[in-house]
Amino acid sequence: MDLLDPLALARWQFGLTTLYHFLFVPLTLGMGLVVAIFQTTWVRTGNVRWLQLTRLFGSLFLINFAMGVVTGIVQEFQFGMNWSDYSRFVGDVFGAPLAFEGLLAFFLEATFLGLWIFGWDRLPKKLHLATIWIAWAGASISAYIILAANAWMQNPVGYTMSADGKRAEMTDIFAVVTNRVALATFPHTMFASFMFAAGVVIAVAAWHLSRKQHIDIMRPALRFGLWFMIASFVGVFIAGDLLGLQMVATQPMKMASAEALYNTACGANASFSIFSLGTPDGTQEIWSLRVPYLLAFLSEHDFTACVQGINDLQAQYTTQWGPGDYTPTIWITYWSFRWMIGFGGLAAVISAVGLWLTRKNAKRPVPTWAWKVAIWSAPLPLFGILVGWIFTEMGRQPWIVFGLMRTANGVSPNVPGWTVLISLIAFTAIYAALAVVEFRLIVKTAKAGPFPILGGKSGEFEGGEKREADADDIHIPTTVY
Repeated sequence: MDLLDPLALARWQFGLTTLYHFLFVPLTLGMGLVVAIFQTTWVRTGNVRWLQLTRLFGSLFLINFAMGVVTGIVQEFQFGMNWSDYSRFVGDVFGAPLAFEGLLAFFLEATFLGLWIFGWDRLPKKLHLATIWIAWAGASISAYIILAANAWMQNPVGYTMSADGKRAEMTDIFAVVTNRVALATFPHTMFASFMFAAGVVIAVAAWHLSRKQHIDIMRPALRFGLWFMIASFVGVFIAGDLLGLQMVATQPMKMASAEALYNTACGANASFSIFSLGTPDGTQEIWSLRVPYLLAFLSEHDFTACVQGINDLQAQYTTQWGPGDYTPTIWITYWSFRWMIGFGGLAAVISAVGLWLTRKNAKRPVPTWAWKVAIWSAPLPLFGILVGWIFTEMGRQPWIVFGLMRTANGVSPNVPGWTVLISLIAFTAIYAALAVVEFRLIVKTAKAGPFPILGGKSGEFEGGEKREADADDIHIPTTVY
């Protein structure tokens, strides 16, 4: 193995920086909606506890947003650094959507987020509320455009090849942005992001409730987080099923690799293995716990359907595209697919148990172990998201653009391995330091708890006094942000 192989190093660098950037994306998408819901509840009810929750989780949202912007900008530079041939190939297709994302979605998000931060004492309540909803909508539009670009790599549409055959040229932008893979990926990603945000809300509330702090504020937050987690998991499940259908239609090798299915199987033989023991490549199975018919149903919504196997697809692709290995790394696709489902399912189960333990007529107090589980379960949805993206991208290999360009052909031809290694080490070190800063800021803010409000309907005020006041009289200093 060549330790200075430019292709391997470039793939490692892009994978690490992309996954690191995606630590912040789902929390931005999910927490933006949570904050908007909390503020809407405060505006409609006038109950100050929801304002305090808005400010607390709004602070976490802003810390995360700032870090996400920085890492996202660095990620884009890699296209020119290590993937110049790929950039030239897709530039005509990606240029317009990414420009649209930058000029409209990003600035829409940033502008209205600024109005939300500094408009507390300057804008009418309902107008100020609209700013956070518009900022979240901008973030969602931005996410959709990026996912549409990624979907084009999975299922190229709306293009024609240049005369020299070296460039894909967009002919139909509507086809690109309405790619059926993007339409299925977007809700799946959004609901997964909501699960992560719900996990953070649950963890923060559980930490304070375990110490009997801010009970009147944190109990509603906890219950909201638990219900939001379960509802989002249902959304992830439904959207994931729709995405699976599109995956089979556009990339059948990915579905076969997810099950390590080497030979085409139909009906009962097209089973789904919950867990397997065997060789890493899946060719020698020792023992497996299987559900008959399930893979057939997931692939076609038909219990009698046939699912193409890896061997048959390899032969088909060899005929279509010439000699080569068109099989991804099977053990990665097999286990990442199951870890994705497992992490998300475990988070939903924990939330269901939490709803039962915190019900109104519960006869016993919540045990200490349950609070600890709630706190430490916060990253479970994030882990599921990350391994899900590993499955998505690794399952496409050896293609960087499915059926059009192989990953090996997209790397910069004149960049030596040692330069990629230096930038890989530098980015990893910097990102590790930023991760420590981000984590400490979020933990410190979360542990500080709700900010005191001057003139509220509930909560502690200056001098420990509690008094009644109209929501319009509340003063919210912007310096807390």
